[in-house]
Amino acid sequence: MIGWIFTDVAELDLEAHIPVIARFWETNLLGAKSYKGGAFGVHGRLHQKAAGGLRKEHFERWLVLWCQTVDEMFDGPLAAAAKVHGLRVANAFYGRLQMQPAGA
Repeated sequence: MIGWIFTDVAELDLEAHIPVIARFWETNLLGAKSYKGGAFGVHGRLHQKAAGGLRKEHFERWLVLWCQTVDEMFDGPLAAAAKVHGLRVANAFYGRLQMQPAGA
């Protein structure tokens, strides 16, 4: 449901992107201050590039996968915080994207 966004639209290089994602979450969850930049801009560009834009169901699917992954790998208060923060990020990004034109 969302794989095509990463492979066909973003043409994502996972080897390069995983460390960026790790720094983002490390900064947001652990206060590491290792992430520089803004995550929303990339998603805004994807929204404009993807046919029909990034839709609510894309964010819902990402959130399901995020929570499943956190549950498989972690337990405790920080894991719970990661899931809550994932929900906040998904909702914030989706809300902001509603003010931008979607891809044709």
